[in-house]
Amino acid sequence: MNDDERVVLRELKDRQDILDCIHRYCRGVDRFDRDAVRSAYHDDALDDHGEFVGGVEGFIDWAFAYHQRYQLRTLHSISNHLCEIDGDTAHAETYWTFHSVNRDPPHHTTATGRYIDRFERRRGRWGIVRRICVMNSLGGEIDPLGQLADAHFFPSSRDQSDPAYMRPLEIDPARFTV
Repeated sequence: MNDDERVVLRELKDRQDILDCIHRYCRGVDRFDRDAVRSAYHDDALDDHGEFVGGVEGFIDWAFAYHQRYQLRTLHSISNHLCEIDGDTAHAETYWTFHSVNRDPPHHTTATGRYIDRFERRRGRWGIVRRICVMNSLGGEIDPLGQLADAHFFPSSRDQSDPAYMRPLEIDPARFTV
């Protein structure tokens, strides 16, 4: 194998490791598997997830309590995934769709949005160090005007002021909830 092939192979492996990280996160949230969710992040990670903005341990506690309280079942699906790798840092934008069976009406919810992530490779392992969850839609029954998520989630925009373009991705300390 020549040097060019090694570079291509390294990039392909990095991309797959990053996507696997996002998939582990989704599976972990849906299965209440703390270790799986935790494995997607580095210890000092910060997550801006709308109603919760803070460190990873607090985020996992909040997410599990939220889903346990409001849903009987959840399914996080991943679709479009863009990833820019620069050495041991990567920025990714990943589209998600969330489906749930709820404890109370409306009994079915579908929401869509994006995970905007900054990853770092540390000691050979890729993990999230900053995440901004951007909500696109929250379903017609819950949010017929399409504006309910705007009260809590980082605003999405259709230009380069969107957090997908922020380099390096950072969390605004003024948004912290804990």
